[in-house]
Amino acid sequence: MVEFSIFNLMGQRKRENSIASTLSETVKLVQHAERANFDCAWFAEHHFSNYCICPSPLLMVSHIAAQTKKIRLGPAVVVVPLYHPIRLLSEIGMVSGLCGGRLNLGIGSGYQPYEFDRFGASLNDSKDRLSEFIDLLEKAFGNETFNFQGKFTDIPETAIITRPEINPPIWIAGDSEETHRIAARKGFTPIITGRWGGSEYLAEQRERINVSFAAEGKSHESYNIGILRFACVTESDEETIKYLENARYQLRLAASLRARAEVMDGALMIEQPILNEPTLDEMADNLAVGRPETVAEKLIADIRSSNASHVMLNIRTGDSTLEQAHRTIDAFKNSIRPLIDKTLNLS
Repeated sequence: MVEFSIFNLMGQRKRENSIASTLSETVKLVQHAERANFDCAWFAEHHFSNYCICPSPLLMVSHIAAQTKKIRLGPAVVVVPLYHPIRLLSEIGMVSGLCGGRLNLGIGSGYQPYEFDRFGASLNDSKDRLSEFIDLLEKAFGNETFNFQGKFTDIPETAIITRPEINPPIWIAGDSEETHRIAARKGFTPIITGRWGGSEYLAEQRERINVSFAAEGKSHESYNIGILRFACVTESDEETIKYLENARYQLRLAASLRARAEVMDGALMIEQPILNEPTLDEMADNLAVGRPETVAEKLIADIRSSNASHVMLNIRTGDSTLEQAHRTIDAFKNSIRPLIDKTLNLS
């Protein structure tokens, strides 16, 4: 079985796009995805720029949980080193209760120096902090009371009063050996993104994960994997190019933030080309953008190459419209998902 979900970055490409409208349109998009039988909706976390206006994906999950009924909801991801760990545990427990058991918990160590600098945090120890938090989570959620002595955190005998009755499934983002080996040891689901690469790049990422799992004594068939992919149904070549240009805009901003090369105009980042970036034609060859049959064909190739069990679809990016996103969701329900299920014998 392959699950499909919608990923919400919630960027603000144009200054005149209000925060309130972006948030309310995200609610509408998730509600539409629920009606189309999407399995989950995910919400990003970033800070201090228009790359993503959502600083609290757990708050977004709570907000949308009250306005949906069955779709699972999750942060993708909570940037763990930017939180006090015991406060984060309490909030995860509370959100799990508000979701009525629908929470998927995505966690990660972060990658943007721009954010870490402004929190007074360091990327140098971010993976160590994530690893320690996982140990703390297991102890706190596995016992009515607990104490903890770690490298970064010491906690006397304490109870997390919001401790979930059933722990949410945990997903972990990152493309490092350390992250993949944590996933192998703990039974978490790795999340990878091919960015603007095609199915061949996803296959390379999957192979790196296989090596890490093998190092922990796990076979390549023993685990699930989630992939994040751009996807959009378009009705003309012009619309296809416009969506791809929006996807390129998002990826350029992310690359600048990763490399500490961001150039700001107030709260808005200035888009800058990336060295050796693909052309829009090359992106069109790699990404699931176009007619419904083209989108299905590309996603089938992605699933086969990565052996993915879960596909997160980044349907709305840059300043692409809510109407376009709704059309993509409708096409996914009516033609794309049935074609994928039939081709991969998933039904």
